[in-house]
Amino acid sequence: MNARLREKMRRNGLGWGFVLPSLLFLCIFTYYPMLKSVWLSFFEKNLVVRDPVFVGLGNYKALLHDPVFVQVFGNNIWFALGTVPVSMALAFLLALFADKAIRGKGLIRIAFFYPNMIPMIAAASIWLFLYMPQFGLFARLSSWIAGSELNLLGNPNTVLPALIVMTVWKEAGYFMIFYLAGRQQISKELYESADVDGIGAWMRELRITIPLTMPTTLFVAVVAITNAFKWVDHLWMMTKGGPDHASSLLLYYIYETTFNFYDEGMASAMTVVMIVLLLLISWIQFAGWDRKIHYQ
Repeated sequence: MNARLREKMRRNGLGWGFVLPSLLFLCIFTYYPMLKSVWLSFFEKNLVVRDPVFVGLGNYKALLHDPVFVQVFGNNIWFALGTVPVSMALAFLLALFADKAIRGKGLIRIAFFYPNMIPMIAAASIWLFLYMPQFGLFARLSSWIAGSELNLLGNPNTVLPALIVMTVWKEAGYFMIFYLAGRQQISKELYESADVDGIGAWMRELRITIPLTMPTTLFVAVVAITNAFKWVDHLWMMTKGGPDHASSLLLYYIYETTFNFYDEGMASAMTVVMIVLLLLISWIQFAGWDRKIHYQ
């Protein structure tokens, strides 16, 4: 074995040594549960059967005929459509304001980012008090303006929009940090050249900032969509999925199916559906956007 090969093996071994702890962590807590879920999704495993029974695609077929799953799946799609674009657009505007502020930039950034520092359970408790009928802020305003009380979390037509508002408030400041970092990577000479050419402020944002922050937008979009399908703490705190599953989301329904109904087979099938959906959305984002993004 020559010296060059030994040096290459030493470097590779050192690199694998640094990566190995994280790789073991991913295998134990991420990849193994995913594969286990895929395996269990082909079995009927609940309180009715003592030993798991192989049913093939039976669990997936049952999901198509489960009206609650169809409703919850639709809820999650609407929840993602309501939170992702709004939180991203608001984060971009917050980053623009925080970057252009003449005074108190640090205080403004802290104020915008502060909701993200609050744990989800605490944030849900705050908004639960705001949405509380009779005594909540919105109920008081509704009673004062319209003369009638407003129960946002108790109405199937308003509970999901109410949760969307709370989620946007929670996430926008977090995404603002990424857009703020992306803006600061843009050369100031581009904006100075635009000023010399007489280009207005909004046109500079449209022609310079938005195209050059597209890598940030892609990253934020992936994180936002993932968050839209993994939030579950606020549901447990605020609505428990009610009323009549109007606010239940996919991950919360998986939790209910597993720990309340003890149907691991159906819960695993729903988990696989959610993972496949997220992978498909991520692939579409990278395939559709990555070729149009300029990283330099």
